[in-house]
Amino acid sequence: MNSAAIDQPAQGAPHISDATVWMRHLRLLTLAVAVILLLFSRNAMAMVDAWWNVSTYNHCLLITPILFWLVQQRREELAKITPKIWTPGLLWIGVAAFGWLLGEAAGVSFARQLGLVMMLQGAVITLLGLAVTRGLIFPLFYSLFLVPFGEEFVPFLQMITAKMSMVFLGWANIPAFIDGVFISTPTGYFEVAEACSGIKFLIAMIAYGALVSNLCFQSWQRRTLFMIAAVMVPILANGIRAFGTIYIAHHTTTDFASGFDHIFYGWFFFAFVLALVMAVGWPFFDRKIDEPMIDGETIDRNSHRGSPKLTPVMAMAAMAAIVSAPLLWTSVLAAQNSPLPDKIALPAVDGWERVDYRPTFDWKPRFDGANHQLLGRYRNLANGAEVDLAIAVYDRQEGGREIVGYGQGAFDPRTDWSWSRNLPEPESGSAIQITAPGPVVRDVQSYYRIGDTLTGSGSAVKLATLKAKLLGGNQQAVAVLISAEKVDEAGPRAAMDAFRKALGPIDKLADEMAGLR
Repeated sequence: MNSAAIDQPAQGAPHISDATVWMRHLRLLTLAVAVILLLFSRNAMAMVDAWWNVSTYNHCLLITPILFWLVQQRREELAKITPKIWTPGLLWIGVAAFGWLLGEAAGVSFARQLGLVMMLQGAVITLLGLAVTRGLIFPLFYSLFLVPFGEEFVPFLQMITAKMSMVFLGWANIPAFIDGVFISTPTGYFEVAEACSGIKFLIAMIAYGALVSNLCFQSWQRRTLFMIAAVMVPILANGIRAFGTIYIAHHTTTDFASGFDHIFYGWFFFAFVLALVMAVGWPFFDRKIDEPMIDGETIDRNSHRGSPKLTPVMAMAAMAAIVSAPLLWTSVLAAQNSPLPDKIALPAVDGWERVDYRPTFDWKPRFDGANHQLLGRYRNLANGAEVDLAIAVYDRQEGGREIVGYGQGAFDPRTDWSWSRNLPEPESGSAIQITAPGPVVRDVQSYYRIGDTLTGSGSAVKLATLKAKLLGGNQQAVAVLISAEKVDEAGPRAAMDAFRKALGPIDKLADEMAGLR
């Protein structure tokens, strides 16, 4: 049966009701969605796992029922629109599939999951048509909140929260000293940890703000102002929260302040902030409560009436080809061999000797899925300075085995180590300072070798990985980390630089570890 038989009965043919047309298109859409979710089930399950197990994304569990409710709000008006195949919707699916391919090649889960959601959006656009898409434009946009995002902003938000706390402490005449994300007062030593960055509430507030902006406002100016408030108020509130904890600790005890923070701020403070934002926005709501979200008759009347160029079978076949292409391409490249040596060992370094690894506070970089990991300590024969060397080697990168990513690298956020600050970057590398209870302070320089690239930049690693996976070539990836504990005010930078110079070219060392020399 061709699409004309579905969308518009031929002259003299029996009339097909709008309900029947909708049912046929919805069956096609259900089939398309099921096939896409099956083909990309690994990415879909990864999203669900993040929603359920990562507290930052727990709010995503509400997005699916909200989407259902948004569609139900528009149901009566959507029934006035005639669905039809819209060929240009395949372009959106193509863009989504290409984005998924880039994410898969570069090892970026956000791009893979965004590509999956966009493919589902493309199925709606293609199989229901432009007119129906106009009626569903906000639910389609809102579905993007299904994609977990925001962890990359945690260090920035930690610094913002710490600096705001210092400002408020100054206003309260409480003497304080800041060192990265650590604040010292006469009462104690406080860390603006990842959990204190406010990222959980900020992301949830952005999703909530977008929903309220659509439901309660018609003016784009008012929507924009409400969204600005939905972003800025949580950030400011989180700074007040951190300051409040330190202020209470200053006048009571640290233990009391910590308990008060979890009970009062965790349950009541942000609920108050949410209510405050709504109360401020309430007088400016300009959408009537009984006003329909869309005008189905107007949308249908203004829609293009030309016959679709593809039959439903052709549209489904085209969609299948588009979404299958990146899977086939990555499967072919994954079959390439990238052998590693069976065993590797830490190198001998002129002027330095291997000694027992006895850190003041246990430290081990995190590289999930690495084929080889080494960690050892060296002592300078001339002055006794000690430096640690860690090496991780991958035969290839894939989902769950990326050399850079959240939680990977210089420290494991599941341990007591915390990021403190970024340090001046060495040549072809990156450097951070991390802190453990004590406090124990450690500097870490990180170098990554992918193909011909030696870098400390996570973005550069992703680009080099993308190039290797899309175009073929050596898939091996190596991380080399030079680290030392801070034992005096001068810091360990001089010892680490001396060790790196004695170690020789890091790209050569990395290639030897990967079996490429």
